[in-house]
Parts: sequence; structure tokens; C-alpha cells
Amino acid sequence: MSRIGVKPIPVPGTVKIEIGAGNAVSVKGPKGELSGVFAPQLGITHEEGILRVTRPNEERENKALHGLTRSLLNNMVVGVTDGYTKVLEIQGVGYRAAMEGKILVLNVGYSHQVRITPPDGISFAVEGNNRVSVSGINKQVVGEEAARIRGVRPPEPYKGKGIRYAGEFVRRKAGKAGKAK
Repeated sequence: MSRIGVKPIPVPGTVKIEIGAGNAVSVKGPKGELSGVFAPQLGITHEEGILRVTRPNEERENKALHGLTRSLLNNMVVGVTDGYTKVLEIQGVGYRAAMEGKILVLNVGYSHQVRITPPDGISFAVEGNNRVSVSGINKQVVGEEAARIRGVRPPEPYKGKGIRYAGEFVRRKAGKAGKAK
């Protein structure tokens, strides 16, 4: 039995869920609207503020889809109620971030500034000069944008300079040992 798949998803009163043909699910909440199409063999039911996912049999594929579908639906409900945020830290001498309207401008040691335009539904915020927050209602898109920003200058292991997730540990390496006399 799937430990994740059998958990019921609590749905707050401010969230409206519509389940259409072919398991097309639409979730509306105070922060916005998300929709997705899930495997048709799974059963998705919504009654009395609880969303449940059931599977027809114990086949390997259905077992795998059971937990996945439940997690994706839970992420949709949490996204439209609370939203998701990823925080990035910029470390390095002269490295900084700034906002120009909605565009994020990074100065991270290149000869030019790196400008990143957010996709629909995503917003950037800069706290101080070295903390960037990526916010939105879709967990997957928030994570992808945070990874795209981190990919501009990933943290390097010798000095620790670069863009990293808040709380990320970067393992440091020793530099050159030098010539022994």
C-alpha cells in the first residue's frame, strides 16, 4: 500500500476543486488557479473538504502513479492557498542582485550584467544585495526558476563564491599544497 497515496488531502474552504472528464482537475484558490490532467485509471474524489486518490489494482504502474498523483494534487492545493518560495543567497566580493521593474539583474563576476525575466506567475524579490526570493503558485516552475538563477554562477568549492540555495552547504576543497622544501 502506498503510504503517500492513501493520505487524504485536506482542502480549505477558500479552495474550489473541479474534477472533469479524464481526471482533468482544476484548483482555484485565493492566490490563483492551477489545472492538470492525471492518469485516467486512478480515481480522484472530492467530498466534505477532503480530496482522495484511489487506484484500481496493485499493478506496478498504478502503484507508482498513486503516490505521484496525490503529491501533485497536494502541491496544487498548497500552491493556490499559500504559494511557494525559494530563497537564494549570493556570496562573493562585488556579487550582488538588483531589480529593474520585474527583471532581476545579477552582477556575479562576468564582464556583463545577467538579466533574468520571470515567466508568467513567478515573481522575484531582492532582500539587501545578496538574497533573492523566487515566488509563485506552481511548485515545479518556482524550483526550475531558482535552479536557472543558481545556474548563472553555481557555488565553486575553493572560495565558496557563487549563487546557492539558502541553507545549502558547499563542501570546500583545499587549494594548492605548494612546494615542500
